[in-house]
Amino acid sequence: MTSVRHFLDLHQVSKEDLRTMIDDGLAVKSARAGRPKGTKDDDMSLQGHTLAAIFEFPSTRTRVSFDMAMRQMGCDTMILNSNDMQLGRGESVADTARVLSRFVDAIMLRTDDHNKLLELSKNASIPVINGLTNDSHPCQLMADIMTFEEKKGSIKNKIIAWSGDGNNMVSSYIHAAGQFDFELRIACPKELAPDPRAMEWAKNTGANVHVTEDASEAAAGADCLVTDTWVSMGDDAGDRHNLLSPFQIDEKLMEKTASDAIFMHCLPAHRDEEATAAVMDGAQSVIFDEAENRLHAQKAVLRWCLGNGQ
Repeated sequence: MTSVRHFLDLHQVSKEDLRTMIDDGLAVKSARAGRPKGTKDDDMSLQGHTLAAIFEFPSTRTRVSFDMAMRQMGCDTMILNSNDMQLGRGESVADTARVLSRFVDAIMLRTDDHNKLLELSKNASIPVINGLTNDSHPCQLMADIMTFEEKKGSIKNKIIAWSGDGNNMVSSYIHAAGQFDFELRIACPKELAPDPRAMEWAKNTGANVHVTEDASEAAAGADCLVTDTWVSMGDDAGDRHNLLSPFQIDEKLMEKTASDAIFMHCLPAHRDEEATAAVMDGAQSVIFDEAENRLHAQKAVLRWCLGNGQ
C-alpha cells in the first residue's frame, strides 16, 4: 500500500520534493499564461478528484485559490465550515477524518488549533493539507518562494528579512530558510518573539536564522522584506500596536534593503499599520503576484499529494 502524502509543514517534506513542487508551480503557471481563468489545464491527470476544504474561520485567498486550483485541474471542491458539519456539533476530528476519507480524495483544513490538523492527518487515509493554523502557514510560503524566484531567480543564499510579529508565518519562514537554504533575519519585539520550537529546529538543523530587535539591522542589504498583519484573527490586540510600531515597513526601511529588493505581504493587510500604503503600492511591491501564486503553488502541492507531482 502506498503511504499517504500529507502536506502539514515544510520541515516535514524533503528538500527535493519541495523543489519539485516549486518548479511544477512555475511550469503550470507558465503554461496557463493568457488563458481565461475558467479554462482547464493541459495536464488533466487529476481529473475526477475531489477536495474537501474545511474552513473554521473566514478566508479569501485560501478559499478561492484552492477552489480554482481544483477547477482548473478538472477536479471538484466541497467547501465546508463548522456550521455545515457535525464537527461543529461535537463529532471528533478522528471520526470526521475517517468519514471524509470514504467520500473525497484529499482534505484541506484551515483552523486555529494545529493539533486538529495533526489529529486529522493521523486518522485520514487520504492526503491532508495545512491551509493555515496558528502554528504555521506552509502553503503561503510555497507561494512566497515561487514569487521570489519569479522575480529574482534562485532563493538559495539570498537574504530575506522579516519585520513584525513573530507569528505563524515566521515559523514557516524559519522552516523555509532551512529547506531552501537562504538567510532569514527576523526583526521583532522580544514580547512577540518566534515560536521557540521553530527556533530550536533551526538550531538543530543549522538553518541560517537570526533574530534582532532592530528592523534596520535586519533589512540592511536584504533581497526581500516581508511582513504580516499585526493582529491576526483570534489575537488580542492588547499592546501590539505600541510594540510593533518600530517594525513598520515604510519607505525609509525599504531604502535599507538591496536596490533591487522586493516587498512581500501575505495579505490581508491593514494599510499604514504593518506597512505603509506607499510601500504596498510601490515599484518594489509584489504582493498581488504573491497572492496569485497561491493558486499555482497549491496546484503543485495538490499534484504532489495526489501522486502526480514527480
